[in-house]
Amino acid sequence: MAELDSTENRKKMCQIYNELSKELFGFGTTLLRVTVDQRVITFHAKHRRSPRSTALEGEAPELKQEVDFRMSLLFKKKFKERLEDEMGLNIEVLLRDYDAPTQWAFTNMVLAGE
Repeated sequence: MAELDSTENRKKMCQIYNELSKELFGFGTTLLRVTVDQRVITFHAKHRRSPRSTALEGEAPELKQEVDFRMSLLFKKKFKERLEDEMGLNIEVLLRDYDAPTQWAFTNMVLAGE
């Protein structure tokens, strides 16, 4: 897994994350870091607040929460597909947690093997 921790591979993973964030949410991240530790890859990202999200929060908080949840599921699915297709990763599991009030998201992946 040492080659996966190269600067080039970490940049590629961050690029895929940011491209997908722009595609799904309309914005890239304000901060994005990736760490690789054996078979576990962690992304910590600070996202921008969408004006639509702010509007929904005030008018229909339950709907905003549902939309956040569904968009996070979609992000996970597409992110896993792109990492597997573009980087040849074999991902056993991809977990993501997003905290709407602070705009922080943590995404953890465990690669298959061993």
